[in-house]
Amino acid sequence: MFPRSARPGVLIFLSVLLPAADRQAEMHARKVMDDFIAAFNSRDARAWAATLNYPHVRLASNNVRVYATADEYIRDNDIEKRDAPGLPLERSWHHSRRKSIKVIQSGPEKVHFAVVFVRYDVNNKEISRFASLYMVTLQNGHWGVQARSSFAP
Repeated sequence: MFPRSARPGVLIFLSVLLPAADRQAEMHARKVMDDFIAAFNSRDARAWAATLNYPHVRLASNNVRVYATADEYIRDNDIEKRDAPGLPLERSWHHSRRKSIKVIQSGPEKVHFAVVFVRYDVNNKEISRFASLYMVTLQNGHWGVQARSSFAP
């Protein structure tokens, strides 16, 4: 398998060489990433947990967390606690968007993304941004985020 390169000419060339299964995997994985951010912004913990595969691994704030099940993930992740410390209520987290998403590597059952997420307040002003790595996998017929590492708290 050829790793994706950041150089545009190589990307075009490699996309021709990628097997159809890899292109299909990338399509499914991108949908998972879209569903992930939509569920996060909806504050629906169950929908958010459904975008993941388990066990799910999260590396953030110098900690590694492994969630065995969706129920465990839901219990441990309060979506409302996304506020930046010390900000007044009107500057608290309201929604997030991806600033960028780039395929780093892909195969028929796994896609690695480099992602930058931005958190916004109710006035659509940026609160913070975080570079992240996401690994989306196909497990038992379900595409989901299996692991992620970010500089978010």
